[in-house]
Amino acid sequence: MHIAIVASDQRRTHILAVARELGREHRVTIFSRRSDAQAKLRTKVCHGVTVESIPAGPAQDLPADDVVPFLSDVGAYLMRRWLEERPDVIHAHSWTGGLVAVAGASGLGVPVTQTFHHDLGVAVPPAHLRLERVLGRRADAVIAGCGDEESELIRMGVPRDHIAVVPCGVDVDRFRRQGSAAARGTRRRLLHVGPLSPDRGAHTVVRALAAVPDAELVLAGGPPAEGLEEDREARRLRMLARQAGVAERVSVLGRVPKTSVPKLMRSADLVMSLPREAPEGTVALEAMACGVPVIASAVGAHLDAVVDGVTGLLVPPDRPAQTARLIRELLADPTRRTALGYAGADRARSRYSWERVSQELLRVYESL
Repeated sequence: MHIAIVASDQRRTHILAVARELGREHRVTIFSRRSDAQAKLRTKVCHGVTVESIPAGPAQDLPADDVVPFLSDVGAYLMRRWLEERPDVIHAHSWTGGLVAVAGASGLGVPVTQTFHHDLGVAVPPAHLRLERVLGRRADAVIAGCGDEESELIRMGVPRDHIAVVPCGVDVDRFRRQGSAAARGTRRRLLHVGPLSPDRGAHTVVRALAAVPDAELVLAGGPPAEGLEEDREARRLRMLARQAGVAERVSVLGRVPKTSVPKLMRSADLVMSLPREAPEGTVALEAMACGVPVIASAVGAHLDAVVDGVTGLLVPPDRPAQTARLIRELLADPTRRTALGYAGADRARSRYSWERVSQELLRVYESL
């Protein structure tokens, strides 16, 4: 099977991980507007997978709305390429990818699948929403990342029988229970990974820490360490920590390399993932794969990934007092933490590995 993936510039990491799995037995071509002037027209990434950079517009990353003037060129390019080499199935990512995929596939009779990558709970601009409604109804299948997104698509008017739920995956070879852990002191360690803005949950954990004595909080995210002093969100968090009387127990690391995250997670007693919206739930999945208990906000993909009381604990977002109570309960019960860690690792490996995700996508493709 020849699978054509049409990707926006910013989705490449997730797409490449799935493409590598699909490329073991199928041929995959990822089409993406060129965002790097040094990029070759075609690059073989690994066995079975080629990335094709489409010369349209400036060779730099652009917001979706700024790409619109160049979409007709991208669509025309895809039409020419697919007339030369007809794929068996097309998977478009984002509304911009959907528009050019529909244009490029016109008259070919090739099934088109669509993923929107919604930020759940974030209002979609009316113009984008109208386009997504049309694309969702036009697509042969629409891939939702979780049950919440499926419900949102149904409210948009996408036929229920055209929707398949295929979650975001996790690299279970990199994120695993076995492996070294980052150095730490004698205090119990809570870890937050990700942006430092209030909507991502770091502020909730800082407030909760005031009611969790003898524990430290490590915040990994935001700008690189050298940029923390000038970063507004980092300054706000540090001020909040001082006001809560926990400043000496809060460490702000700044952005850490992706390769360092598994070690950091394995050094923690608990990983906190408390965003107000979680369309993919990546941090919670990575913590689960590392065998570290997770306390996650009861939203979005967390509702699918975290089995409350079995593979982790769920709590409504922005509830520091309730969060603190759950932290204290888990820190006081090492046996329960161990059980949650083992169950989380097993669920991440069996349900959310890139291999499993690619198999589920392949079943959708083959059904079309």
